[in-house]
Amino acid sequence: MTTMPLSNLELNKKARVIDIKCNDIEKRRFLDLGIVKDTILTPIFKSPFGTPTAYEVRKTVIAIRKENANKIKVVEI
Repeated sequence: MTTMPLSNLELNKKARVIDIKCNDIEKRRFLDLGIVKDTILTPIFKSPFGTPTAYEVRKTVIAIRKENANKIKVVEI
């Protein structure tokens, strides 16, 4: 099981959240968006400039900037 930052996940590949490494304010934002340990995420669209990326999370699409996605550690499933 190899972990990687969420920003490294290829489009349309599913991954499970393993850990979130950030300060309390950012972590609270992720929790409000439904991103917690064991959440399944799928990147579905990248902007032409590479950030933000749209992710499907719990049947909802959210955009996350690359610098924030780097703080979410995932494992591809």
